[in-house]
Amino acid sequence: MSCGNPHETDCSEVLNEVYLYLDLECSEDRRLLIRAHLEECSPCLREYGIEQEVKALVARCCGAETAPLELRQRLRRKLAELVVEADAREFLPD
Repeated sequence: MSCGNPHETDCSEVLNEVYLYLDLECSEDRRLLIRAHLEECSPCLREYGIEQEVKALVARCCGAETAPLELRQRLRRKLAELVVEADAREFLPD
């Protein structure tokens, strides 16, 4: 995904790391970079909001359960595939 505007950090790079950002699993420098991007890019901020809601919903439904590593890896792969598909659709003619 790209909003078409120039940014210090590319939109797709930010969205690929949004869960790391949400889970506080990236460095403070990276968090600051992602936060700055989200503050200036409304399409990414909107997508971030959706991801934040999904994360909150999963937390409410699953409580303190931890998914097995294999399941987490499969979900990450599938989400990455969906991001690539969405990016591809963005550039297809209507």
